[in-house]
Amino acid sequence: MSTTLSADTRVPAISSAGRLRSGIVLATLLTCQLMIILDITVMNVALPRIRTDLHFSATNLSWVMNAYTLVFGGLLLLGGRAGDLFGRRNLFIAGTALFTLASLAGGLAPSATWLLIARVVQGIGGAMAGPSTLALLTTTFSETKARMRVLALFSGMSSAGFAIGLIVGGLLTEWLSWRSALFINVPFGLAVVVLALRYLPEAARQPARLDLPGAVTATGGVAALVYGFISAASHGWSDAGTDIWLTVGAALIAAFLTIEARTAQPLLPLRLFADRNRAAAYANMFLGPMAGMSMFFFLTQYLQEVRGLSALATGFAFMPTALMMFTMIRLIPRLLPRFGPKPVTVIGTLLMASGLVLLTRLTVDSTYFPMLFIAMILMGSGIGLAFSPLNVIIMSSVAPTEAGAAGGALQTLQQTGASLGLAILVTIFGTAARDAGGSAHHALVSGITAAFAGAVVIAALTFVVALTFRSTRSAG
Repeated sequence: MSTTLSADTRVPAISSAGRLRSGIVLATLLTCQLMIILDITVMNVALPRIRTDLHFSATNLSWVMNAYTLVFGGLLLLGGRAGDLFGRRNLFIAGTALFTLASLAGGLAPSATWLLIARVVQGIGGAMAGPSTLALLTTTFSETKARMRVLALFSGMSSAGFAIGLIVGGLLTEWLSWRSALFINVPFGLAVVVLALRYLPEAARQPARLDLPGAVTATGGVAALVYGFISAASHGWSDAGTDIWLTVGAALIAAFLTIEARTAQPLLPLRLFADRNRAAAYANMFLGPMAGMSMFFFLTQYLQEVRGLSALATGFAFMPTALMMFTMIRLIPRLLPRFGPKPVTVIGTLLMASGLVLLTRLTVDSTYFPMLFIAMILMGSGIGLAFSPLNVIIMSSVAPTEAGAAGGALQTLQQTGASLGLAILVTIFGTAARDAGGSAHHALVSGITAAFAGAVVIAALTFVVALTFRSTRSAG
């Protein structure tokens, strides 16, 4: 009797321990991803105070953001493949530790140069940890439904992190200091490292060599393109430096693709694009951030400069977008098996485009309720539905040996798309604002609505790509 009871009670105990371990692994990986994404936007609302404290010039202030995104975007492909070859767990832990230490150094920065160096090192750490995060999720949660659920959560963290960053940045800047926006990474980063050392499994390393020519051309090409996009946003598309950097970037990417097609062990296996659904998902992972993420940049200016909101109020103004993103990602694991990726992404892109169309109607006197509130609901719902399935589509059928490369490509396209989109739309914004005349607020709003009109065109392209998805009830 006692033996039977002991045997009966041991099974749920083991099952419960397994679920707890899986939950800790999931929380560890998602926390790291959220930290990496937050650092793209968390500093936005703090920029005016950083400029005052560290004596940045108006032209150099943008490098507080660009120093991070340039290095992060340029090294993602290399980080993804390095994780495949040298161990994803090791690279994840090392990248997170480096990111955490750089956050501490940035928060202590006594000068502008110190802060920019810290942001560069943060970008290196993020590029090491980011692709390994996605690959570890894919290989750790191998059962189909579990993988679909965790990839949808990962996508939601990636998308909603942009909105959450503004909220967190507003809270910390208003209540404490801009330095706290960097210091907050330290306890979470330390927790991630400790938990990863204890609970994170290590996938088998792949017996291969690093594609060094591919690594050099890919990293240099992406970095040159991102820098060119940043230059275009600052100096316009007619600037000679912009043209040079974009030309160099395009040439290096062309060389990279040639190398990848010929090498036996490529940094980015081109066969990843052979599947129609995965290729379309990669395309929309590039186009989607071009259209959707510009909303945060332009509405932050509108709410603070035109409507006079504080940093804290501006952050909370984006709450509907974040909430709708999280709501949609909870539905994705149920919607994809039932309907497949095509109707979900088509509806999502339509909702996003509708939100952007509404934002083209902004005026100096527009109020938060109902106009901006409805637009943010539409944008949050649209981004959640349109882009949360993309991680599932791309990663669900990738071989474990190529999970890091697939994740690196995904995040590289997302980051490069966001940079290119912002450069294009900021150029449209600047041209329209200069031609508008009238008051400063009128010129600002004219530029913002013109930029949103450009975003509508890009959103329409995402809709067209979504129509090419293969009709299937499988996410793969």
